[in-house]
Parts: sequence; structure tokens; C-alpha cells
Amino acid sequence: MELTEKQKYFFEYLTERIAEDGRAPSLRQAALDMGVSHTAVAQLMTQLERKGMIEREGHYGRTIRLFSKSRRHQQSGRGRELPIIGQVTAGLPMYAQQEWEGAVVVDDSLFAGENLFCLRIRGESMRDAGILNGDLVVCEPRQYAENGEIVAVLITGEEATVKRFFLYSDHIELHPANKDFQVICYPFSEVLVQGKVTGVIRGKNSEFDGGGE
Repeated sequence: MELTEKQKYFFEYLTERIAEDGRAPSLRQAALDMGVSHTAVAQLMTQLERKGMIEREGHYGRTIRLFSKSRRHQQSGRGRELPIIGQVTAGLPMYAQQEWEGAVVVDDSLFAGENLFCLRIRGESMRDAGILNGDLVVCEPRQYAENGEIVAVLITGEEATVKRFFLYSDHIELHPANKDFQVICYPFSEVLVQGKVTGVIRGKNSEFDGGGE
């Protein structure tokens, strides 16, 4: 995967700072040097790690290994097995089994990240985001979401659905990507984010618009 201009600039910045100081700058220092927010630096760090450009020791560690483009090409193309966990109804929430119903082998260069898992979709409520009935969505485990991101959430602790997430001062809204379905509102206590959807496994012509980055 090629780097964006922002990612290239940040990678060059890291290379220079590590060469000068012997270690990576803190997120706070990097934000000051680059004139961006702490959150923006954290996102760039995660993006570079996903693309195989850097490797961190611990999520907040300042020990970072930098990899060349040639090293990334050598590492590409390896397979990895992702568990398929239950089924998710896209449209109406259903009970999410916390058991594997199988596994799928994917190209490691296409799906980076730790502890990824897959959920199978039933329904058409996310059709306009390129998530169709029968698809497998690849999820990065996390318990938070940014507004507009597509996430897998548990409803009332036992039911799951895939929707766009929006947080408001007094409630959470889960938005479908199909005009035939309605926005659903929930109190904070009834929604538990399980992971961000980072990709879809279907056919070679699949498209996906997950928001966020």
C-alpha cells in the first residue's frame, strides 16, 4: 500500500528525529513540531504501523523500528487466518454468538492489525456503504468509535449490529447506509462498541466506505 503525502512527511520526520535523538519523539512533541493535534499524530502512527512502515513496542511505547519500502514488499503476500465470530444482522440486531463459526485466510498485506476478527452480515441496511447480505466484515477490536465510523456494536449486552456510529450529548445514534432503514437511537448504557469495520471480504469488485481516515 502506498503512503499518502501526510504519511510520507510524518515517516520522514520520524526518521530524522530517531537519527538525531536515538528514539522517537513523544506524541506531544511530534504534535508541536508538526503543528497538528495529538490525535492526528496518533492516527498517523497507527496508519504507518498498519502499512508495515513502523513497528512499536507497546501501544504507547517510544521504541519504534522503521522499515524500508523494500522490506515491506518482502513481507507482503503472507496469509493469515481470521476467526469468523457468529453472525450480525444488518438491519435488525440479533444475538451475537461469541463462538467461532469458522475462519478465513486473507492476505496479510491487505488486512493489517492485531486480533482482527470477522462477522457475517445478514440484511441490506449497509448496502450503500458496500456491505451486502452475506459479506464478511473485518473488524479491528476496540471499545470506542469516532463519529461517522462503521462499527460492530453489541446492543444491551447480547445483540449485535453493524452501523455508522454517532455520539451525542445524551444518546448514541446508529445510522444505516440504506434509505429504506431508519436511524436508531439508544441510551449510552445499551451500546457497547466491539470493533471498527476496516474491510469487507466478498468478491473482487467489492467497495467499502468506512468513514474515519
